[in-house]
Order: sequence, then structure tokens, then C-alpha cells
Amino acid sequence: MTNLEQQRGAWDRFATSYDQAITPVSTWAAEAALGLAGVREGDRLLDVAAGPGALSLPAARLGARVLAVDFSPSMVDLLTERARAEGLENLEARVMDGTSLALDDGTFDVACSQLGIMLFPDRAAGLAELARVTRSGGTGVMSVFGPPERVPALAMFFGAAAKSITDFVVPPPREAPLFCLADPQDLTREMVAAGFRDIEVHEIESRMHLESAAALWDSMLSAAPAIAGLMNRATEAEREATREQVMTACRSQFGDGPVDVPFAFNVGIGRR
Repeated sequence: MTNLEQQRGAWDRFATSYDQAITPVSTWAAEAALGLAGVREGDRLLDVAAGPGALSLPAARLGARVLAVDFSPSMVDLLTERARAEGLENLEARVMDGTSLALDDGTFDVACSQLGIMLFPDRAAGLAELARVTRSGGTGVMSVFGPPERVPALAMFFGAAAKSITDFVVPPPREAPLFCLADPQDLTREMVAAGFRDIEVHEIESRMHLESAAALWDSMLSAAPAIAGLMNRATEAEREATREQVMTACRSQFGDGPVDVPFAFNVGIGRR
């Protein structure tokens, strides 16, 4: 089994739990990003690594003609079912590799990726493809996590893991997929290298609403295969120590519940 097949299988298994944990946080951010990008009725819009549709669905509700692509069939199935339930006939979802899009050059007025291309092993290829399929004069949108200190749920998790798990060291932000584009200058530089120009980076903040600190721990484990994989490799004592530290940090900063935890996003918008 190739690495791509392993990653696809992992995201297939996590599709439903990722949807429950992250889609509510991402939807607000997506709506803000679409507003900043000036998406209008009739725009041809592509969403790369669309997941369960946090960006695609709001775009379709605005009247854009949306193509959502993801390499996970389970994610595509979730999105297709949701669009059908809402009667959004202007949204189509397909299984597709974001680093090799089976789409013609210059097809879309707006091409977007939210929390998607930033996770690609070959991020440059994903960004280059995003630019390739954007028409001349069109708009590219990259929505990514802001710096760790402004995404405290993830910062608390990795900080606790570093204290509790033998040989685990939190990588520098630029080397961590979740925060690799947290610096607006890095996001700007990579979008320019891909072929976009006149980049503007906007900082926005969404929130994750949870009933308790314990629910934050559950959400972190269900949000991404990499996080769950780290915990699966840890001993039972290490997992329990990490859990206790996450909940203690959450209670100290936000209280025990209900908990509203901020999630900062950088939204890069450029012209093709």
C-alpha cells in the first residue's frame, strides 16, 4: 500500500468524526473568507481538499457554481449527501488528487483551499495546481491556521504531549503541517511562487464551542489521523498524562464548561 493510499484510508476512517469536531469551526471561517474574496452568484468556484464541505456548502448557498474535490471518497460522500439534502444542485463533489487536478487550465473564477493544501506532503504542487486552474484575473483563496498561540486547543495538546510522551518534541511551526503557513509572510511567499499576485492576508477568528474541557480532548483525538496516531503510539500512562494536562490547561484558560475555544485563521487572497 502506498503512502497516498494509507493517508486516504486514514481520512476515510476519520471523515465523520472530523466533520463533527472541525466543520462547525471551519464553516464560520469559510463564510468570512468567501466574503473577503467577494464570491458572487454565478462564480465558478473550486474547493480543493474540500472535506465535508465547510467552504463548499456556504459558497453554493451564495449561488456560486461549485466543484468540490477531495482524495477521500468518504469525505466526498458526506459532502454529496449534505448538498443533496439542501437541494444544492449547483454543487458537485468528486474524488480527485489535489496535486494533480484532472481539470483544464483557467477553468475557475475562484479557486480555494481551507485547511487542505497546507497539509499536503507536496504543498507546492497543490498550490501550483490551484493557480493553474484559476482563470487570468481570477481569485485564489488559501485559508490556514494562524500561529499556535492563537489556536490554543492545538497548542495545549502538543504542549501536553511534549511533557508526557517520551521522545516527542513539538516541531517548530514552519515544520508542523498544521502551522506551516501560520506566518502571513510565508503564506504570501508561497502563493506568489505558485503564480498568484497582489496577495492580501486577513486574520480572522472562529470559535469551537464545547460543553466541557473533557470534550476538547475528545475533539482533538477525532480531528486528525496524525493526532490520533501519536496517541496510539503512546503508552497508556502517557496518554492519560497528556489527557489530564490538556484538560487542566483548558480549565485554567477557559473554565470547565461550556467552553468557547478560539481558532485563528489566516486567509490569503490573491489574483491570478
